[in-house]
Order: sequence, then C-alpha cells, then structure tokens
Amino acid sequence: MVSSGWCFLAAMIVAYGFANMLQSVAAARTTVHHTFDPGLLLRLAGHRTYLIGLLCQVTGFVLAFLARRDLPLFLVQASVAAGLGVTALLGVVVLKWRLPAAEVALLVLLFAGITALVLSAQPAPSKGLGTAGLVALAMALGGIGLLGFFAVRLHGAPGSVALGSLAGLAFSAAAVAARPLASAPSAEEFVRDPLLYLLIAHSLVGQLLLGLAMQRGSTTAAVAAMDAAGAVPAAIVGLLLLNDKIWPGREWLAAVGFLITLASVIGLTRYAAPQHHHAVARTRERAMVGAAPRA
Repeated sequence: MVSSGWCFLAAMIVAYGFANMLQSVAAARTTVHHTFDPGLLLRLAGHRTYLIGLLCQVTGFVLAFLARRDLPLFLVQASVAAGLGVTALLGVVVLKWRLPAAEVALLVLLFAGITALVLSAQPAPSKGLGTAGLVALAMALGGIGLLGFFAVRLHGAPGSVALGSLAGLAFSAAAVAARPLASAPSAEEFVRDPLLYLLIAHSLVGQLLLGLAMQRGSTTAAVAAMDAAGAVPAAIVGLLLLNDKIWPGREWLAAVGFLITLASVIGLTRYAAPQHHHAVARTRERAMVGAAPRA
C-alpha cells in the first residue's frame, strides 16, 4: 500500500510547477524593484495570475508540510526542485518558451536524481528541535533579511541567482521548522508552538525574495538557485537532528541522488535562458488567464 506521504509528495511537485510559472509571469508584469520593499507582494497581489500562482504555492506548501510528517527533509526539499520540470513543460506548451538543449538535459538529470532519492528515503517521524534550534532559526531570519537588503541591488542573472538563493535559505529554514511541527499532537499545541510563527516569517521573507528574483529575467534560474540553496541545509539538519532516515544499504544511492539533484539545479542557474521580459508579459498573461475586467 502506498503511504500518504508519497501521494502528498507527487501532488506537491505538480502544485509547485504551476506556481512557479504563474508567479513568474506576474512578476514580469510588475516594475522591477531595486529595494527590499515588502510592498512588492502587495503590488503582485493586484495581478490575477499571481494570486492563482500563490494559491498553487500555498497548496504545494500544505502538501509539503504533510509530506514532511513522515518523509525525510532531504527527499521533500529536493523534490521541490522537480517542480521545475512541470514549470518548463507548461512554459513550452502555454507560453512558447524555448528551452536550450543544456536546460532540457539538466531537467532530465534532475528527475534521475529525484528518483534515486525516492528509492533511498525511509519514512520516519521527526524528533523535536529544542530551544537552541528555535534560536538558530530566529537568527537565520535576521541574517537572510540583511543579506536580501544588499542583494536587491544586483541586476540580471546574478540578481536572480543571489535573490533566489536567499529565498531558498528562507524556505529551507521554514522546512526545518515544519518537520517537527507536523507531528504536533494536538491543534492547541500546534498553534502555541513557536515553530509555527518562525515558519510563517521565513515563508513570507522567502516569498518576497523569490518575487524579486523572478523580476530579473529567468524563472528557471531563480527557482533553481532557490532549490539548490534550500536543499543542502535542510538535508543536513534533518539527518543530524530530526531523525531523517535512509534505508539500510542504500546510503550510496541517497548520496548519488542528492549530488545529481544538486548538480542539476546548480547547472540550471548557469544555463537557463530568460523566458520572458516585461514588454511581452502582459500579452502572455492574458493568453493564460484572461484579461482583467475593466472598471
């Protein structure tokens, strides 16, 4: 019988794939920001496409949260990157993106790495994080915000990669908070747990950084940088502190799968071509979702 965690994982990949594409189109329609301004999220919220993409992302987030209850972080976080394949496929079919051969090859390699991780991951409940872990997550929030303040000054592909990487760190911290939180024994303890509010704070910062990254050119580069930066810290913390497990004798498969996945997403930050720009984004958005009604 298939565990519910695996079903949540598969649905999460599809949800994140739709979210990446829809949010990137909305970000391309919005004036490029060069300051760490939370108001960007409010301006993006004025676009129907962004709101639909945000709904897909929230759905993916909830599915990932449920998957983390039993599945190790190294698998769930790496599988988020598989949403890139869904995004690329949708972009080619709906938005007529033209993917370079190198990008297609890297996407195939990415799915090979994810497959190896699926075969090696052993479901297990999480351990608690402790007071030191809470303090570390709070300090990470401040550090990511400070780095984001300076990273918004970067333009083009370097800006996409830098801001996407910081978004990945924020979402990685949110994932670390989510793994033990998903095992809360009651709704009351769930709401009272400080991990819930650290999870929300990191997710909001990550969302802002991802929006800024997508404005700077390549959706694939921004999301790949996010996935690469987010996978490693969560995997290490999960294995060392949160009771993440690998099937005995398959440690080599997990290591190979993780390295292949990581190399693929890093490669995508280098070879991904810009898929859209501000001048044409409105036309493409109307083709996908329909023009907003006139007042």
